[in-house]
Amino acid sequence: MKYTLLWKPILKLVLRELFIAILLLLGVSLLIFSILHFAPGDPLHIFINIQTQNPEDIAAIKRELGLDRGIAVQYLSWLNNLIRGNFGNSFRTGKPVFSELIKVGMNTLILTIGSLIVTLLIAVPIAVVSSLRRRPFLSWGLTLFAYILSALPVFWLGYIAIYIFTKKFNLFPFLSAGAASGSKINWIYFLLPIIVLGIGNGSISEIIRHMRTQLERVLSEDYIKAAKAKGASIWRHSFKEGILIPVTTMIAAKIPFMLGGAVVVEQVFNWPGMGRLAWQASLDRDYPVIMGITIFAAVVVHLGRLSQTIVYAFVNPQASEKGESA
Repeated sequence: MKYTLLWKPILKLVLRELFIAILLLLGVSLLIFSILHFAPGDPLHIFINIQTQNPEDIAAIKRELGLDRGIAVQYLSWLNNLIRGNFGNSFRTGKPVFSELIKVGMNTLILTIGSLIVTLLIAVPIAVVSSLRRRPFLSWGLTLFAYILSALPVFWLGYIAIYIFTKKFNLFPFLSAGAASGSKINWIYFLLPIIVLGIGNGSISEIIRHMRTQLERVLSEDYIKAAKAKGASIWRHSFKEGILIPVTTMIAAKIPFMLGGAVVVEQVFNWPGMGRLAWQASLDRDYPVIMGITIFAAVVVHLGRLSQTIVYAFVNPQASEKGESA
């Protein structure tokens, strides 16, 4: 009954977040579009040698790609197509951008979500143990170990992992995700990049600090002390504010960093994901692909923020009724 009364304030929060998302998408897309067109380089080098090609041929290709129009006209045309669900075609391959994003986007989502799970599996237990302070030496040792892991550069960790587990002991195959013949080999291949990004994204120490601070605050509350005195489980009373809210907040905050780290990991492991596609598109000045990746990344980031808002509204109904968010 309590949760059925929350749909109105939650709907209000969701609508507000969607409105903010639309404004952010417009702002980000306009900024990236302008940077691409003012940056040095030209996508025409994909098709022709500009120095030796006939000027008439160059002008014809520009007209075909729509590059002969002003930047404002090009942006409005791209935006109009986007609203209709058309991301355009890649300059390099000629294929629809949306189909290319779907093909590689799932690989990047697997990498990002899997690495988030690995990060939480390491950070949450350490934060819980250190907040209890029952074994200070164990807590200190685990925290120090986590801080050392967080300091390791992800590309360095990736190359070390490839050398040890792929070349030295041959435990993991170094293949493209779609090239493995069996599903078992595919999943084994997925595992190493996920673990490397989960450890080397630099978020473990920050999540531990944030969760430990929140848990120590919650465990010092009077209602927790009263529950403990009555013999009740302190975790049942402290789970929402001490674990659920901090974890959700950190996940939403770390999604952009995970996507950024995925670009590096995909290059190191030859992972056929969106990071490698973005790298190749930036080299080719493939404007439609870069813009499609920009929109995809912005949507994923804001979905994380939206999930954080919804969880916080359920955990803290009073704040949601006032229109607050985490």
